[in-house]
Amino acid sequence: MGPLVPFIISEEFSLVIAFFLGIAFGFILEQAGFSSTKKLVGLFYGYDFTVLRVFFTAGITAMAGVLLMGHYGLLDLNVIYVNPTFLNSALIGGAIMGVGFIIGGFCPGTSVCALAIGKLDALAFVIGSILGVWGFIESFPMIENLYNANNMGMVRISDYLGMSNVAFGFLLAVIAIGAFVATWFIENLVNKRPHKIVPEKRNRYVWAAASVFVVLAVVAFVPGKQDIINMRIAQTQRQQTCVFKEIPADKLAYEIVNNYYSLNIIDVRSPEEFEAFHLPMAINIPFDQIMERQYEPVFRQRIKTNVFYADSDTLVRMACLKAKHIGKSENLIMKESAMEFRQMFYELEEPMPGSLKTDLQTYHFRSTTAQKMDDLVSSLKNTGAPVKREVVTVRGGC
Repeated sequence: MGPLVPFIISEEFSLVIAFFLGIAFGFILEQAGFSSTKKLVGLFYGYDFTVLRVFFTAGITAMAGVLLMGHYGLLDLNVIYVNPTFLNSALIGGAIMGVGFIIGGFCPGTSVCALAIGKLDALAFVIGSILGVWGFIESFPMIENLYNANNMGMVRISDYLGMSNVAFGFLLAVIAIGAFVATWFIENLVNKRPHKIVPEKRNRYVWAAASVFVVLAVVAFVPGKQDIINMRIAQTQRQQTCVFKEIPADKLAYEIVNNYYSLNIIDVRSPEEFEAFHLPMAINIPFDQIMERQYEPVFRQRIKTNVFYADSDTLVRMACLKAKHIGKSENLIMKESAMEFRQMFYELEEPMPGSLKTDLQTYHFRSTTAQKMDDLVSSLKNTGAPVKREVVTVRGGC
C-alpha cells in the first residue's frame, strides 16, 4: 500500500485494494512455479534454488523501494509495523515449519496457491495447517512461557547491528548477489551442468543488481525531502530574504475570541511545556515533529491562518520557515512568547489609583478578553484540546 496509508485512502477502500493485490500475488506465485512441490523443496536438495532467488529478489526490491520513497517523503517509515522478536519461539517455530516444508512440500502461502488450482496434496496440507493452528491454540496455556521467552521487542537488524538503513541495504544486496552466485554453482554441480550462463540472462542480472545499488546510492548521497527543506531554510537565513509576518499578543487574543474558527494556533514547544501552559484553542506540534506526515494537512491548507508561538524567538521563526517550505498556508508568528502572553492576560496586576487612562483601558481589555477566552475553551472543550492524528502502524507479513 506504500504511500496510500494511513491517511490518504480510507481503511475500507484499503481492503478492496488488498483483495486485488492478493489475487495478483497468488497469480505471480503460481506463474513462478510456487504451486509445485518439486520446485519448492528443490531448495533443500540443492537442485533448484528458485525459492531463495524469488524471496531475495522480492526483499531487495521492496527494501530499495521503501528506502527511496521514505527518502523523498512519499512513505512514512514510522508507521511500518515491525513484528516483535521472540527469539526462542522463532527458532523453535522456524525449525518446525522447516521440517513441515520439507515433508509436505509447501509453506502456508504456497499451499493455498496450489489449492486454488486444484491440487489435492495442497488440500491435505491446508487441512493440516488448520489442525496445527487449532492444536497451538488449545495447548497455548502450557507453552505460553516458552512462547514469550527472550522477547527482544520490535527490533530491526540494522538497529541491532548499529548500522544505518542504507548501510544495511548495501550489505543485504551484497549478500543477495553472493547467494545468487553460490546457489548457481551448487545447482550446476547437483544437476551436473556446465558452469555457463546465457549472455542475455547475465546482462539481466547485472542490470538488476546495478539498479538496486543505484537506488541505494541515491538514498545515501542525494538530498531527500527533509534535506532539501533544510537547505532552503539555511539559504533563506544566509540571504536574509525571509520576511516574518508578526501578530501582537493583544491582536491574537482578540482574534481568538472573535474569529477562533479561522486560526490554527500552533505551539511548537515540547508536550511538557504545552501541558504546563498553552494559549486558548492551541494545538501542540513540537518543532522536531513538524515535518511528520500527520501534520502536513495543517500546512498545506489555505482556509485557516497558522499562528506559531513558543518561548524562543529563534525556535518559532524556524518553525514558521519549515511550515512555509512544507505547504501553502498563510503563516504568522506571535510577537510575544508564551510566557509573556501568560503574564499579559492571566497574571495581570490591577493598575494603581491615578494610573493613566491607557493603562486602565489595557487592563480592562486584557482581563475581559482572558475571561472570554476561558469561556470559549469551556464551551468548546473538544476543539480546544490538543489535536493529533493517531499514527496507525501498518501490519502485515507472510
